[in-house]
Amino acid sequence: MTIETIATYAAAASLLIGAFFIIVGVIGLLKFNEPMTRLHAPTKVGTIGIGMLLIASMLVSFGQGEGSVHELLIVAFLFTTAPVSANFFAKVIIHRGNCGPLPTPPGDQAWSTLAKPKKD
Repeated sequence: MTIETIATYAAAASLLIGAFFIIVGVIGLLKFNEPMTRLHAPTKVGTIGIGMLLIASMLVSFGQGEGSVHELLIVAFLFTTAPVSANFFAKVIIHRGNCGPLPTPPGDQAWSTLAKPKKD
């Protein structure tokens, strides 16, 4: 077995895993009803799925002897921006009141709710 064959098999496995995660994310997006649960499926599962597809692309390019690091930059950008954008979407959903009641925080009463801290 050559390196190219091993890289091709590893890329095929990575493509199958990535496609599975993307399908799970799409099903979760379609199945969930509330905005906060709908937000969870594509941001968590979709990021892993797209990451696996990019890893497959890297494996094929390295197996053919053409090193490519563009995918690493895309993965870094994706893993950096996906949680930030999900946090912004969640904040908008909370502030618009489109979600259920928030749980009571364990200690400080203002850090995770919409309550304003009392002035001393």
